[in-house]
Amino acid sequence: MTSAQPLAGITVVSLEHAVAVPFATRQLADLGARVIKIERPGVGDFARGYDRSVHGQSSYFVWLNRGKESLELDVKDADDRKVLDVLIDRADVFVSNLGPGAIDRLGLDAVTLREDHPDLVHCSVSGYGTDGPYQTKKAYDLLIQCETGVLAVTGSPDEPAKAGLSIADIAAGMYTYTGILTALYHRQATGEGASLEVAMIDALGEWMSQPALLAGFSGTTPPRTGARHQTIAPYGPYECGDGQAVFLAVQNDREWASLCSSVLSRPELAIDERFIHNPDRVENTTALNMLITEALQRSSSADVIEQLDQAGIANARMRTAAQLLDHPALRERDRWRDVDTETGTARGLRSPVNIAGSDEVPLGSVPRLGEHNDLIRRELGVQV
Repeated sequence: MTSAQPLAGITVVSLEHAVAVPFATRQLADLGARVIKIERPGVGDFARGYDRSVHGQSSYFVWLNRGKESLELDVKDADDRKVLDVLIDRADVFVSNLGPGAIDRLGLDAVTLREDHPDLVHCSVSGYGTDGPYQTKKAYDLLIQCETGVLAVTGSPDEPAKAGLSIADIAAGMYTYTGILTALYHRQATGEGASLEVAMIDALGEWMSQPALLAGFSGTTPPRTGARHQTIAPYGPYECGDGQAVFLAVQNDREWASLCSSVLSRPELAIDERFIHNPDRVENTTALNMLITEALQRSSSADVIEQLDQAGIANARMRTAAQLLDHPALRERDRWRDVDTETGTARGLRSPVNIAGSDEVPLGSVPRLGEHNDLIRRELGVQV
């Protein structure tokens, strides 16, 4: 790699809001692409108003929009639409996640745009796809979690629960990001653009495929097991002598034998017919959990973690969301960076993709609404 950012010279024009597409385009911005975010005049991306937790700004917006340029356009206004058309003329990528059918009604669909711009990478993100019985149905993260069965397998036996983060949006955003990268690679080789579609239900459905296969082929519904695993044991939280829980995960029979001898001081459990292999341990999980908890009650959580580490057993302690900001695995590896916003400095994680030989570039600032209106219009030769 050279010191230049990998996507330097790539321009992305994005009609985006909320989470899925902003997540994808922020990854592109982190890699050096110029991302021009089109926002409604005076209102902007509605994610700006989700909360006021980061110096009065939305935690969602600060997380998803660093390094972008904000341009206010009313895409239904003739003059503003001309500005958008000129931007698309000069863009490498056009991406959107407007409501069902909106892109077609605006004449911004892939067929229309790529007729004049065959080298354009066009990506449209929807909830349920652009055909089929749900094509006109609105979609938000919780609703996609419901439709894909995530809530059926998440939570306690008494109550389902949504994931505590926007996994449907993030899943769709990741496939959008990787799809765009793939299309740019293809274009470099062939000179041809691409028309991409990503549906949230497809993205999260892929992530739910294992529980679906388990249920569909076994004829049994995977139980909701809280913080424990449905098909691997032992895997989950166990209370220690100081009242604190330690989470541990055993992946194979060798690790199970190590846990029995080195941590539980019960080597005979490794050959107990109830626990010899993982399916046996899952079938007898109640007895298994009682024996493990009984053994761990003799030690503090700190001592148990040390014993597990020495035995080569994967483990963790449960931290709060705020504690992530000072997690030693991130702090000591210098993963956090300051991110400028109009009301103060926030924090952002460096891109998870570390490219050897590429110089680090500071994380871009979070734009205020319409911050780049004048700059972009002057650049395009359009009256400010």
